[in-house]
Amino acid sequence: MVTLRLTAAQALVRYLEAQLNEDGERIIAGTWAIFGHGNVAGIGEALHGAKDRFPTWRGHNEQTMAHAAIAYAKQSGRKRAMAVTTSIGPGATNMVTAAALAHVNRIPVLLVPGDVFASRGPDPVLQQIEDFGDGTVSANDCFKPVSRYFDRISRPEHLLTALPRAFRTMTDPADCGPVTLAFCQDVQAEAYDYPESFFEPKIWYQKRQRADEGELARAVAAIKAAKKPVIVAGGGVHYSDATADLLAFAEAHNIPVAETQAGKSALAWDHPLNLGPIGVTGGEPANDRCAEADVVIGIGTRFQDFTTGSWGLFSNPERVLISLNTAAYDAAKHGAMPVQADAKAGMKELTEGLSGYKAEGTTAAAKADWFTKVDAQTDAPSEGNALPTDMQVVGAVQRASNEDTVAMCAAGTMPGELHKLWKAPRPGAYHMEYGFSCMGYEIAGAMGIKMAQPERDVICFTGDGTYMMANSEMATAAMMGISFTVVVTDNRGYGCINRLQMGTGGAEFNNLLDHAIGGENSSIDFAKHAEAMGATSLKVSTIAELEDALAKRHDVKGPYVVVIDTDPYPSTEHGGTWWEVAVPEVSERTEVNEKRTAYEAALKERNEL
Repeated sequence: MVTLRLTAAQALVRYLEAQLNEDGERIIAGTWAIFGHGNVAGIGEALHGAKDRFPTWRGHNEQTMAHAAIAYAKQSGRKRAMAVTTSIGPGATNMVTAAALAHVNRIPVLLVPGDVFASRGPDPVLQQIEDFGDGTVSANDCFKPVSRYFDRISRPEHLLTALPRAFRTMTDPADCGPVTLAFCQDVQAEAYDYPESFFEPKIWYQKRQRADEGELARAVAAIKAAKKPVIVAGGGVHYSDATADLLAFAEAHNIPVAETQAGKSALAWDHPLNLGPIGVTGGEPANDRCAEADVVIGIGTRFQDFTTGSWGLFSNPERVLISLNTAAYDAAKHGAMPVQADAKAGMKELTEGLSGYKAEGTTAAAKADWFTKVDAQTDAPSEGNALPTDMQVVGAVQRASNEDTVAMCAAGTMPGELHKLWKAPRPGAYHMEYGFSCMGYEIAGAMGIKMAQPERDVICFTGDGTYMMANSEMATAAMMGISFTVVVTDNRGYGCINRLQMGTGGAEFNNLLDHAIGGENSSIDFAKHAEAMGATSLKVSTIAELEDALAKRHDVKGPYVVVIDTDPYPSTEHGGTWWEVAVPEVSERTEVNEKRTAYEAALKERNEL
């Protein structure tokens, strides 16, 4: 057997270089790294040796550089991913939030935090977490509940089994998610005679699981009996490259489609069968159809509470829930009739069984009425000194957008407004991280999207609260000359949660700066801050000025930040459905008690479904 003597870290990098997708592209595009004593000597030396073949990017925060990697993989349709390496201790634990985000959203990312010495000779080392009852525990055990596959590399030869398992996880549609390889720092530097064959190029093909015949037959029978079916399209439609298949399936059987946050843009917004957004942040066309549907066909969705209205949306007592999903866990949720299969393969087999079936009716009137209501909210104000609304900001960006625009966001007010109002012209035009709804994903995520698809016009929506949580990768984007646009809506605080607080009967407290201790002293110039990190930035006062600023974005190299003050109180009144948020059972506030009564009534109605 021919062998190569390499350090374990060198072997890791060489293996990553050789793993290809079916398009012949390297699956791991490169590595984000912040070096420390747990990875600089071993992994750092190995990455330096491969720097002309395998890029290493320097981030400013472990969590946000992992967010950039996750956004890259999401926008790449999970066909490509990135690795992220950190030191032990705080460098590693900073990544745990990003791991959770990837886990919830089923996104591949390879996390390689440094770990303690396998030899335990110098224990406890700097930043080491010591468990008084378990000598095998380190800070990296925090990754276990938020990793799809976790391994601790405490011998060089562990890579021979750990790395193939890692790639099987990241490339498997059902198990896809974050992989954590906690890499003991002394082992990184140890040499081993690895088989040369271990580093031969390997192609990982996309698995397309076909449906069980029995599950398929039962689903076909249920759909054939349906008078008012509806499809709920989730992110799995995109990851399966099944948007064209969804279009063909919906048209063949005249079944309207509702889109989740992850599924939005699966169909063009103006397609007659696209009912638009579903659920808590949904519109009336989709929600009304879902409420009366006798068969609900979920395709690639995990049926999050925002999608289902906390399971109060599908209110037809005779309704049948069908879940077409690669993951058995998701396919069987809430007593659904499971069809465990790839979205593309599953729809093909369903349509073969449904030959000749077409649902009756049209949804054109409902869509027309919906747009009549909401389009007016996105119009620019005619006159006056009132602060612009978030809806008007969405309208301004929409008017400035084109076929190549990717609208992206993650948390706060804008996800709800964008789900309802944004008109996505084609697949991939809408990138929302709403599985974890992680504040701080936006700026790093926009950078990751642009790295995945440099030809796209990436526009990031972020609020002032989210901007303050994680903005450091703005400096990374400026340093690397990565161009995208950030629209910062400054409503002086956490406007979305303030409205939820008020909506559950609470007093305005500790969300908007005006209701926080010392908040009256806060005066943050976001445009100057972004400029200080290397971005081109400006502050605008009106929607007209915002549109003028957006028109100039293509002339800017690097990140372009436009800040506008907005009103924290208005939101789109139309659409939406109930969302279960527990209201205190007793309170001194009359408003809370009234909301509790309404909450109990809604619970009773939901539980009787």
